[in-house]
Amino acid sequence: MSERFTSDQLLAGRRLFSAPSKFIMGVAKLEQLPPAQGAEIAVAGRSNVGKSSLINALTGVRGLARASNTPGRTRELNFFSVDGRLTLVDMPGYGFAKASGKDVKAWQAMMRGYLRGRANLMRVFVLVDARHGIMAGDAEMFDLLDEAAVTFQIVLTKIDKLKPSELEQVLADTQAAVGKRAAAFPGIHATSSEKFLGMEELRAEIAGLL
Repeated sequence: MSERFTSDQLLAGRRLFSAPSKFIMGVAKLEQLPPAQGAEIAVAGRSNVGKSSLINALTGVRGLARASNTPGRTRELNFFSVDGRLTLVDMPGYGFAKASGKDVKAWQAMMRGYLRGRANLMRVFVLVDARHGIMAGDAEMFDLLDEAAVTFQIVLTKIDKLKPSELEQVLADTQAAVGKRAAAFPGIHATSSEKFLGMEELRAEIAGLL
């Protein structure tokens, strides 16, 4: 992965995320959204895919983002500031084993409103558990992002749980699945928050958006 980035790009990523990061606010309704200013990226994914762990690993702040004790329970957009230059948005997890149809529709409506109306949203990083690959909920998220014309990029998580040959197959399958998606950005990040694998490259990718 690192061969995709120059030493200067990797350094820019380290510098960005070595700056202070802090929680700004949680938003449950569109009318509560903070003003759209500066660069903003969002992190999406199924419940329990590792969004909070990824944000904590990127920023180097343990406990900055906190996972719900009950997967699929969080229904807020959580906003974080990185050095006052970048806003990270932790989107509610999808895959609603414990949610009612009404809750699912409310989530979808909020996501559509956020994605369509956020002019400063540079990219959505969609996290996919490398052990399971792309699932139905992920495909629905891709549909939503295609519909909203918001650029998205895949980040595989928990790659430390796979053998190299298994990871190679998952990368190939994932690339094939998103290759024809209108809003998909080429290039897949393979990461492990626990082992800090792929984080330097993901930081460089994000820094390059500023």
